[in-house]
Parts: sequence; structure tokens; C-alpha cells
Amino acid sequence: MNHLLRSHAPISDLGWTQIDDEAKERLEPALGARKLVDFSGPLGWQHSATTLGRTASLGDSPVDGVSALARQVLPLVELRADFTVARSELRDIDRGALDADFDALDRAAHQIATAENTAILHGWADVVQGVAELAPYPGRQLGNDALAFPRAVSAAVSALLASGIGGPYGLALDPEHHRLATEAAEHGGTLLIEHLREILGGPIVWTPGVIGGAVLSLRGGDFLLESGQDLSVGYASHDAEHVQLYIQESFSFRVATPEAAVALKP
Repeated sequence: MNHLLRSHAPISDLGWTQIDDEAKERLEPALGARKLVDFSGPLGWQHSATTLGRTASLGDSPVDGVSALARQVLPLVELRADFTVARSELRDIDRGALDADFDALDRAAHQIATAENTAILHGWADVVQGVAELAPYPGRQLGNDALAFPRAVSAAVSALLASGIGGPYGLALDPEHHRLATEAAEHGGTLLIEHLREILGGPIVWTPGVIGGAVLSLRGGDFLLESGQDLSVGYASHDAEHVQLYIQESFSFRVATPEAAVALKP
């Protein structure tokens, strides 16, 4: 038995398979920020802190003539989104139904993915420092004219190159700006999204939770996401009608090179 308590849930192996498959299907496209940073792990639920490789003086030690230092670490944080599944739906799954009602699970998956994206790109007050809040460059303006996006993205890439930050580069866009980019075509019929990919040399990622967007170097070593427990579904409780479940993760995030990203304002 582990901390997710899945063995205590009134859910069959087939039911768990469908729940896990649905969660994975909904989470993968929404986890935009982690597609643009270095991901390590999962290192397990008991993993609690990321070493920073630094120390702080403790002043006096218990014995004269002996110095003392404290290792500095970054605590992992936990995110959890609760949802319910009707037991009648679980019984239908066991009868072979392939169209189970997982609307609550879908909402929870979107919520926790959005929370992770927001923490990585914009920070979490007193908990996580995000990419955009630490980027030292003046924020470039995206606006709502999709045909102006290449100018903003080119300016961001130029700023990174001028700082010695190599590519390729990735672009995180909020859902509305991503829609505008994918629907637009430039003069001559060239798809705007293809032009942006040529400028970046890397992906354009649909990222719920980001405000506007951000251009990040993908050279590696600049943005570090360390996973303790990766996103998993656990069991909380049940009654005669519903099973209470949740999606949970633990992680730390740090920006090693603030100069490797440019924020794009909406």
C-alpha cells in the first residue's frame, strides 16, 4: 500500500485503467510549461527538497575553533486537485462502457496543469520564482494582431542572442494568442505558425495559465523542474453514490539563468 491508497477504492483494475488513461490524455496537452524547461525525476513522494549547492554561515558553532555552515535547499511543493466519479459510471465501465462521464476529472486535470504552468512561468508568491518575473529584459508587447507576433518574437530572440543565449528557442502562448497564431496566414498565404517556428527553431506551445507568452532558450540548464511525485491519481473516500479522488504532484522549480527568457505581454 502506498500513500495514494488506490487499493482502498471501490474501483476495478479496468476502472483505474480508464481513469489513468483519461487523466493522461487531458494532462499531456495542457502541461505546456514543462515542455520548455529541463525536467528531472520523478524522485518519489518522500523526496522533499532540491539541493542548491550553496551554504549559509551559522555563526558560532557549539565548540570554539569549529566553523559551521547550513546547506541551502529548495523545498518541494505539493499541488492537488480533487474530483469525484459516480459509482454508477464505474459500474458501467466494468460492463464495457467506453464513454464514461469524466467531466470532473477533466476539469481537475486542467486546473492542476494550469497551476503548474502558472508557477513555472509567473511564479507563486513566496513559494516559487517564475521565468517571466525574473527575466531581466523589458517585456515585449504581443497585442491582438497576429500578424505583429513575428516582430515581437524576433525582438525577443534578438535580445537573447545579444546576451549570448543560444537557441533553439520555444514559445509559450496563452490559449487565446495561440488560437490567433494558428488561425492566421501572412501575405502570400504562409501560415503564421510556421513563420514563428522558423524564427524560434523550436516549438510553439499552448500553455493555459501563462499571461501573454514567453520565449525561452531550449539549450538546457537554464530552467529546472524537479519532480518528486509526478502527476498521479489517488483515492480519498467514497459513499454509496460517489468516489472522491484527486490528482496530485510534488515539484520544485528554479531559474538558473534569468537572462535565458523574455516575457511577452498580452
